[in-house]
Amino acid sequence: MYFYKKSLRTRIFLSMFLLVLGASVLIAIVTVFQYKEEAQDYHRDRLLRKEAAIRENINYILKTTTYPVETAQIPLIFKDKIYEIKDIHSLEIFLYDLDGNLLKSSKPSFFKDTVSPKMPEYALEMLQNSPTKSYIKEFEEGGQKYQSSYTYITDSYFKPLAILNLPYIEDDGFITKELTEYLYRLGIAYFFMLGAAIAISYFLSKYITRSLKEISEKLSETRFDTRNKKIHISDTPQEISLLINSYNGMIDELENSAAQLAASERETAWREMAKQVAHEIKNPLTPMRLTVQSFQRKFDCNDPDIDKKMAEYTNTLLQQIDTLSSISSAFSTYAKMPAQQDETLNVVKISKLALDIFNEDYIYFFSEEKEVRARFDRTQLIRVVTNLVKNSIQSIAQKNPEEPRINVVVQLENTFVNILVSDNGIGVPDENKNIIFEPQFTTKTSGMGLGLGMVKNIVETYGGTITLHSSEEKTTFKVSFPAML
Repeated sequence: MYFYKKSLRTRIFLSMFLLVLGASVLIAIVTVFQYKEEAQDYHRDRLLRKEAAIRENINYILKTTTYPVETAQIPLIFKDKIYEIKDIHSLEIFLYDLDGNLLKSSKPSFFKDTVSPKMPEYALEMLQNSPTKSYIKEFEEGGQKYQSSYTYITDSYFKPLAILNLPYIEDDGFITKELTEYLYRLGIAYFFMLGAAIAISYFLSKYITRSLKEISEKLSETRFDTRNKKIHISDTPQEISLLINSYNGMIDELENSAAQLAASERETAWREMAKQVAHEIKNPLTPMRLTVQSFQRKFDCNDPDIDKKMAEYTNTLLQQIDTLSSISSAFSTYAKMPAQQDETLNVVKISKLALDIFNEDYIYFFSEEKEVRARFDRTQLIRVVTNLVKNSIQSIAQKNPEEPRINVVVQLENTFVNILVSDNGIGVPDENKNIIFEPQFTTKTSGMGLGLGMVKNIVETYGGTITLHSSEEKTTFKVSFPAML
C-alpha cells in the first residue's frame, strides 16, 4: 500500500525501473538455470559417447584375443590393453564380474588399496533391473560432481561377461567461463538499458504529470464563490484533453449554478427576514391596538381617575413602542455586522470585563494565561461573550438545575485563542444542532434568534470558527480565532 501512496510521477518512474531490473534479473536466472540443464545434458551425452567408444574398443579386443572369452579370463585379456584404452579416452576403467567383484582396474597397482573390491549393491541392483541394461549414478564428493556409468560387456552371442564401470568427473570450467562472459556482456547491455529506462521514465512521467499537476492546482483553487479560470493546455494526450474539457465544462456549470444559488439564497433570506420582521412587529402592535381600543371605549373626560388611566394607557403604549424600537435596533445591528475596527487587545482582560454586566453568582471565569493578545474589535468581542453567556443563562432558566453553573474559559491552543462558554442548562437537541447558528432560529418564546447568528458572523469575519458540543449534562460553545504570538 505504501507504493500507491506515492505520486503518479514517482510510481511511473519506479515501475519502469523495476520492470527493467526485474527483467534483467529474470533473464539472468533463466540463463543460469538453462546453463545447468545444458551442462548436465552435455556431461551425460559425453559420458555416453565415451562409453560407446570404449565398448567398441573392448569388443574389438574380445574378438582378437587368443584367450577364451570368459569372465574368468577378463583380467588376462585386458592385462595391458586396459591401460591403452585409458590413455586413449582419458578415463579410468573398472571391470567387475557379474556378481560385482572387481576383476580389473586401469589404476596403477600402487592405487590398488584405494579401489573398492566390490561394486556397490545399489548399482548392481539398478543395473540388473534396468530395461536398457545400463545405469548412470550422479553424486557429489568434496565439492566435485561425478557421474558413474555401469553397463554389461557381452560376447559375440550377447552373453554377459562382465560389468564395465566408467567414473566421470564433470569439469565445468570451460562452460562456467563461457557463462561468466555471457552474463558479463548481458550485464553491460542491461546496465545501459537500465540507464535508458531511467531517463525515459523520468521524462515520460514528467510529461504525463505536467498536465495533471496543472489540473490539480486549478482544482485546488476552485471556489464556489469566486470566478474560476479555465484550463488551456496544448499538446496533451487524448485522455488528459478529455479531463481538461470536463473540468472546463464543470466550471461553466458551476458558475451558472453559483449565480442561480446566490440569487435564490438572497431571495430566500429576504423573504425569511421579512417574515421575521413582520412577526416581531405584530407582537407589540396587538397590545397597542387593544390598548387604544380600550381607551376609546372607556374614555370619559368627567372620570375623576382620568389622569391615572391616561398614565396607564400611556405607559402601555410607551412599553410597546420601546419594544418596536428594540426590534428595529436589533435588526439594524445585525445588518451592520461586523463593523470592523481592528485593534490589538488582551482577550483575557476583555472577556473578564464582558462578564461584569451580569449579576448571576453562578458565572465563573477561568484562564491559565494572564495575557493572550489577538486582533479583534473590542466592542464586538464583548458582544460575542455576552451573547453566549446570555444564551447559557436562558438555557439554565428553562431547566432550573439544582446547582446552576456557567464556566467561561480562555485558553491558548497552538496559534489560536479559544473562548469556551459551558453551562448545565437544557442543552440543544440533535435535530437543532445544524441550524442553531441560523439568524432566524430560536427556541425561546421571546426574542428574534439573532444572537448566535450574530456571534457566528463576527467570529468568521476575523478568520475564526464557532462550534457546539451539547449533551444532557453539559453544553459548550467554543469560539476559536487566531492569536498574536
